[in-house]
Formats: sequence, structure tokens, C-alpha cells
Amino acid sequence: RFKPKDTVDQWTKVHEAAHKVGLESTATMMYGHVEKDHHIIESFEHIRNVQDLALKNGNDGGFTAFIPWSYKKDNTALAKFVDDEAGPNQYLRIIALSRIMLDNIPHIQASWFSEGKKTGQIALRFGADDFGGTLFDENVMLAAGFYNRTTEDEVREMITEAGYSPIQRLTSYEHVEGSNAELTATK
Repeated sequence: RFKPKDTVDQWTKVHEAAHKVGLESTATMMYGHVEKDHHIIESFEHIRNVQDLALKNGNDGGFTAFIPWSYKKDNTALAKFVDDEAGPNQYLRIIALSRIMLDNIPHIQASWFSEGKKTGQIALRFGADDFGGTLFDENVMLAAGFYNRTTEDEVREMITEAGYSPIQRLTSYEHVEGSNAELTATK
């Protein structure tokens, strides 16, 4: 039997242990399946509390970013329980709300890969400050029947079209030059 609390407790223990020893991590949230709006708020509160604990304890670790992405139902066990997939309006509301509720997490990522390129661009105006990057070997979304690839040049162009300047970064958010870095957006 699936027990959400056990899963949340396990997730919390893993992140808190990582943060306690100075490791950074990313908080992600998949939505648009069987949850209700209050579950999304509860998830925000939980993520915020885990980050507050890391900051309170003066740990070097903590969440560097929050990345929401919508559930894609093709080829998944939950598909029979989900009528419609979440659309871009819900995604943009989640981005805006995450910027307000998760103000203790330095970056909110626009997941253009899962939400579409145009929605990713708009998400920068709704509070996201990270456009993500190019993905070389993504299998989760592909298995769910969702395919969305691009090049580094196209990512740069999308960021520029949205009114921002692309900056290459490492996973740690240090700005760098080089072909192995991800791209993010800055105003």
C-alpha cells in the first residue's frame, strides 16, 4: 500500500542528512496527477521548512533551486486516474507562488523541457530566474511520451527573446564560460 507520509519522511531525511553534512540539493515537485491544490501548498510549506532548518543550523548545504514540473501521463501507472494533464496556466501559477513561498531558496527553475519552450520563456516573467539547460540524456519524460529537445544556441536565443541575458553556470550556480556549463537567465 502506498503511504505518502512515509515517502515524504524518507525524502525529508535524505535532504536533511545531505544538508547537515554540507551538501546542496535541488527540491523538485511533480504536480498535475492526483493531488489537490492544498497538497501543493503543503509541499511548498514542507520544502520551505526543510530549507529553513538548513539555514537555521548554519549548514553549508541546502536547496539551491526549486523545480516544478507537470505530470505526463502516457505509459504511466497513474494514467488511469488522471483525466487531463496540467496546462501552462497552472504551471505559471506554481512558478509565481513558489517565488513567494520559497523565498528562502535562491533559484526557481523554469522547466522549459517539461512545459514547452514558450511557457519556459514566460515563466521567467512569473518569478523563475533559471532557464535550465540542454539535456543530453533524459529518459523519464521520454518514457512518458514527451519529447522536447533543443541546442545550446536555441536556449540562448529563447532566453534573449524573453528579455534576459544568457549566462552559463555550473550546477552550483557559479558563473563560468565553457561548453559543459548549463545556461541560466539574468536581467
